[in-house]
Parts: sequence; structure tokens; C-alpha cells
Amino acid sequence: MPYTVAVRELCEFTAKQGDLDLRFTPAPTAQEGIAGHALVYERRGPSYRREVTLSGEFGELRVRGRADGFDPERRRLEEIKTFRGSIDRQRPTHRRLHWAQAKVYAWLLCQAEALPDIEVALVYLDLGSQEETVLLERCTAAELQAHFESLCERFLAWAVLELDHRERRDAALQTLSFPFGDFRVGQRPLAEAVYRAAATGRCLLAQAPTGIGKTMGTIFPLLKAAPGQRVDKVFFLAAKTSGRQTALDAIERLVDRDDASGASVTPNTSVPLRVLELVARDKACEHPDLACNGESCPLAKGFYDRLPAARSAALRIGHDTGVALTRAAVREAALAHDVCPYYLSQELTRWADVVVGDYNYYFDHGALLHGLTQVNQWRIGLLVDEAHNLVERGRKMFSATLSPERLFQARQSSGASASPLVRKALDKVRRAWRAIDKAQAEPYAAYETFPEALLSALQHSIAVVSEHLAAHPDEVEPALLDFHFETLHVTRAVESFGPHSLVDVQKPPSLHGKTAPSVLCIRNIVPAPFLKPRLAAAHTSTLFSATLQPQGFHADLLGLPENHVSVEVASPFDASQLQVHVASHISTRYQHRRASLQPIADLIAAQYGRAPGNYLAFLSSYDYLEQVADLLGERHPDVPQWRQSRRMSEAQQRQFLDRFTVDGRGVGFAVLGGAFAEGVDLPGRRLIGAFLSTLGLPQVNAVNEQIRARMDQLFGAGYDYTYLYPGLQKVVQAAGRVIRTTEDRGVVHLIDDRFARAEVQRLLPVWWAQDATLTPTLSRKRERG
Repeated sequence: MPYTVAVRELCEFTAKQGDLDLRFTPAPTAQEGIAGHALVYERRGPSYRREVTLSGEFGELRVRGRADGFDPERRRLEEIKTFRGSIDRQRPTHRRLHWAQAKVYAWLLCQAEALPDIEVALVYLDLGSQEETVLLERCTAAELQAHFESLCERFLAWAVLELDHRERRDAALQTLSFPFGDFRVGQRPLAEAVYRAAATGRCLLAQAPTGIGKTMGTIFPLLKAAPGQRVDKVFFLAAKTSGRQTALDAIERLVDRDDASGASVTPNTSVPLRVLELVARDKACEHPDLACNGESCPLAKGFYDRLPAARSAALRIGHDTGVALTRAAVREAALAHDVCPYYLSQELTRWADVVVGDYNYYFDHGALLHGLTQVNQWRIGLLVDEAHNLVERGRKMFSATLSPERLFQARQSSGASASPLVRKALDKVRRAWRAIDKAQAEPYAAYETFPEALLSALQHSIAVVSEHLAAHPDEVEPALLDFHFETLHVTRAVESFGPHSLVDVQKPPSLHGKTAPSVLCIRNIVPAPFLKPRLAAAHTSTLFSATLQPQGFHADLLGLPENHVSVEVASPFDASQLQVHVASHISTRYQHRRASLQPIADLIAAQYGRAPGNYLAFLSSYDYLEQVADLLGERHPDVPQWRQSRRMSEAQQRQFLDRFTVDGRGVGFAVLGGAFAEGVDLPGRRLIGAFLSTLGLPQVNAVNEQIRARMDQLFGAGYDYTYLYPGLQKVVQAAGRVIRTTEDRGVVHLIDDRFARAEVQRLLPVWWAQDATLTPTLSRKRERG
């Protein structure tokens, strides 16, 4: 089987030389690039051929791609690039890459049409002036063939190794055995559903309770299915760092493990699986105070010259030791060869079998993993951990905010002051913004469309600032650049605006009689139109979580394919393990908060007195948390306590969790929906109970009421989609910290009279046992959908 590579990938792998240089150069948007290509095409003759599909082979290598255009009358192949600014400022690395691509396409065309020679053209279109700069080189077919073969020879060594690796990997995965001998209760049906989804190329929505080993129950079957389904790569996407670590631990156990007694259990020690962890740039950067270019950062200097050796060393670490290419392992290989760890990890993505990273690496605009999947036409399997988080994360990815602070700072920057054109453009934005403020009397207003005058001002600002930044690439003011990125994000959101989003303007309260500028937002509320094509690009995908009820809610908001399948795994836990009590005499509604403080504090103290141990108490806000915890300290000073605080570091979060020891006693106060409400594993005596002093419902405000109205229009369930379902998800996730294994025993107190309502209880796990005298309806079968 030949190894297939795209022309762009072949050239990027072999033709890049010199420094890593990420100094900002204004790049056209995708829409501008398409329009620029169309303009060039319009200027060509009727015989001009656009987007010519080409392919060719060299040994075991198959190279394919699409050339931008071919003029048969001139016998000229054209590679078209759009840009802003001065062509003279283009970096040599980019120019070499463009020539390499153009010449590969030229050879593939010569080969396909038996041409003895051809004119190769780089066509640079300045989007500002719409003028073309054409660089020409007449090449014989023999010269182009030599160029093509030289690149292929350099790549082929890697391709042969990759084919060999793929063959050994697939053979090992076919004989892969489950690492624990037997599946946990509930884990087998989950694994079977994942395997069937992969075998049929479907999307699976899987709800499975906490504590059954969902991570292993999804990774194992997908890897088993990979050889038969010709899956190139598996992407495990997590919402939080803890989710990534759980996946890495599971994979390590899968390929090399011992059982609990220390005896070997048919270890999969020969599985040659390349596992890569992707981390955020701010966590991987060695020199955050330096700019990302060879003139500033030593790890960017000569990056592409040292990359091959660093790449080989990193892959040897994974192959020879079986150690996943975690942040620490990639850093070790990178620093040994004086290259940037963050960008080395991005290069290694092309050669990894399993990539573990955050949602944004696949779902966000311009996401690395999705982009590489499209270019290389990979056949991928997706695993989306704690998928209930993808609704809110997706909304944030596809929302855009225009903040007055950014505009003010940009106008004050030295560059804006030094450039009259930039200053005028920013002033035009400010005037259009002020006009909206003057016309809007209410503190909050939603609009059907984005204000035309402001959009025009923003588009003008983008063009002017782009020209300014292109002309002064070494004098970029951070404030101006930040505002420029913000306007680009906003205008991109305008281009894709639809019923899935809202445009709203919020005025902050007046301070000392002065009215502050408003904040304008394109607020995505249904990420489905953006997520749906990403899910469709995967051969198979599994979205799993303990809280995916109701399934129709997630199918609507996440854009699941029409032929997706769903599974709800029965809980391995039973009612005897968990006592669930409803404090129906307490209301935690905002207007009743003050009256609720003493009853909640006394309830916590009474439970602690009956069964001393470790508890978590979840409140709806930090203020509410502080009030309850303070009163508990005053009335019951014998109850030990510790509290979550705002903006806790990872080290502080670990210290908070370290208090939950097997022999420990006390109450940890935390915010519902925060860092300790999910993804926290405290089995056995480390946690024996939880207090949920809220339904977790989002605050009723102008924004959420607009969302409610739109949800009513789209789905006919505005209150449920906006308030009830998101709130109860948080409750079930937080309560799920208590019972983690079939041996655990614990108690949960649901503190609010609304927990006794039938419509609320239908969203709670059916295996929970409650005080029958308070809520006899919980035993009823929960509604689906």
C-alpha cells in the first residue's frame, strides 16, 4: 500500500529552512483568499483551467494535490497567493516554500500531459491595490522531475518508516487485550457500542455513569477497531487537564500493565503506539518574554534546520521506551536540540497515532487537528470526553466580543498616534459605536442584525491596520494588534451569522455620573452549525459523559449527524450505596438566600455529627459560599472546613483536594460548576457525602432571557434548554463525586424545595434512592428525549 501525502505537506516537510518566524503579517481571511483567487481567474482567458487535480508516484510514495491554475496557451502553471502590504517584505522561508509547491505541481502536470517544459509562475495578488506581481521561471520537465524526486527521496525515508510502523501498529492492535481481565459492570456495553460505531462509521452519543471507567471503555474498543477500519489517528479531546491525564494513564496501562497484585496480566508491551499530548502555548513556551522569531528567541533561530533531528529523537523516545510524548517528554527532546517545544509538538502531530488534547485543537476556528485532517485526508476516530461541556465551550469558540477597553488602548498606542490613517480608522469605529450607544436607551438590547455602520467601520479599520502592520512588521504595538485580532474575530462571526447567534449590546452601570461605553457581542447560543461539519469529517466519533440527558438537547445543540446512535449505560451502583435526601423546607432562590444560611449550616453540621468524614458542599456562587461557610464556622466551630477561592492556581487546587484523605474529616466548600464539581475522583473514605445547595440554574437576566426566547423559536423548549437542563447537569456531575466504585457508600443532600418536583426528578439518575416520605416520585421511570 503506498503512502499518500499532499503536495503542501510534502513541501512543508522538506522545503522549510531557517528560522521559525511568527512575527505578525496581515493574512487575508479565507473569504478574501477565495475572492482573490476568483479575481485572478476572471483576468485569465477562456481556456484557463482552474484548480487542476494532480497526482504522481515515487516508489512507495503517492503525492496528490490541486494546482491553482494552468494556462495552456502560455503553457504556464500558476500558484496564486494573496497578501497585504509590500511583496518585498515577504520572508525567504515563505518564498522558498511557494516555489517548491509550484514546481511539484508543474512536474505532476508535465508528467500527466507529456509536456517537455513549462513556465512556472508565482502570482502574488495584493488585496489592497488588486495588482499582481508575477514571478516566472521556465523549467524543463527533466529539471522539475529532479526537483520532485529530491523532495520525495527526503520524505520517503520517513514514509517507509511510517508504513512499517503502521503495519506493526495495526498487527499489535488486532491482538490487543483488555488490561484488567474483566470489564467493570457497564463498561462492556459501552465498549461494544463504541466498537460498533467505529465499524459502521457512525457518531455515538454515550451516557455512562461515573466510576465505570469510561476512558478505558472508549479508548480500548476504538483502538481495536482501528486496523479493520483503516483509522489513521485517534484524537482524544478533553475539556480539562484532568481529562487529558486520565486518557494518558489509560493508554499507558493499555500498552504496558500489571494487575493490582503486581503480577503480569498478558501485558501488551509490544504495541508500538505513538501517543502525543498537546498542551497550550502558554504552558509549553520556554521564553514567554521573547518574541517568536529567530532574532529574538534562541529556540526559534534555525528551528527548521534542527527540526529533523529533534523530530527523530522525540519519536525514538516514544518507540524505544514506550513513554507517551507528554509535555515533559517533548520538552526533553526539544531542548536537547535547541528547538521550541510547543512547535515541535505540533510537528509531531503528523506522526502520532493517538493525540490527546483540548477540545479547541479540533473544534475551534483554524483548529490544528482539523486542518491537518483535511489537508492529509486522514481517516480519524474522535473521542470527546465529558461531552456535556462541549455545548458551553462551543458557544465560547464561536462567539465574539468587541470591548471598549481594547479600542481605547489601541487608540492610545504609539503606533496609532504615529499613523494618521490608523487613528482616523479607529476614530471612525468609535463614532459608529457611540451612535449605537446614543440610540439605545436600555441597558441591554438585542438586534436582529449587526449594525451596518459599525460593521463598515470595522472592515475599514481591518484594511487600514493591516496595511500599517504590514508596513511596520517590527514595530507592532500589542494593544493595536489585540484590537485588530478582536475585530477580525467579530467580522468573521458576522460572515457566519444566523439564527444560531444573537447580537446584543450591554451598557455597564454609570460610575460617578459618567456613562461607560457599551460592550457589543455576537453571542453564539447553538454551536451545532459549526460543530456538525467537524463531526462529519471524522470516520467515527464518540461523545461520552455521565450527564447527557436529555439526549435530544445535546443532539440539537451539538449538531450530531442524523444517523447518530445513542446508548445509555446502566449504572453499576444501586440504591443501597447512596442515601439521597431532599431538604424541601429550604429555598435557595436568590430572594431567599439570607433566610437559607442558617438552615443550610445546621444541616451540614447535623450530617457531619451523625457521620464524621469528608464532605463537599457546593454553592451557586463565591459570595453564597462565603456566607454559609462563615456561619457554619460561627455556629459549629468543631466542624473543620476549607474553601475554594477565586482564580485558584493548579497547585492551590491540588492542596484543596489533598485535604480529602482516607482518615480526614471536614467540609470542603466549592462552587457548583467549578473546578471541583467534575473530573474529581475521591473514592472510598476520601469523600462520603455532598451537599448541593442550589439547582444550578443559570441566572435569570436579560441575556439568558434572550437565549430562552431564541430556544423557544428553534426548539420549542426555551426554559428547559436555557435553565433546567444545564442546571441539573451540574448537580448530577457534582453529586457524582460521592460514589466512584461499587464498594463506596455515601450521602447526598439536595437542598432546595424544587428538587421535589417531578420535572426535576426525571433528570436525576434513576438508581438514586431518596427519602420516600419527601419525594416518592423519584422511582418513576425517567422520561427520554
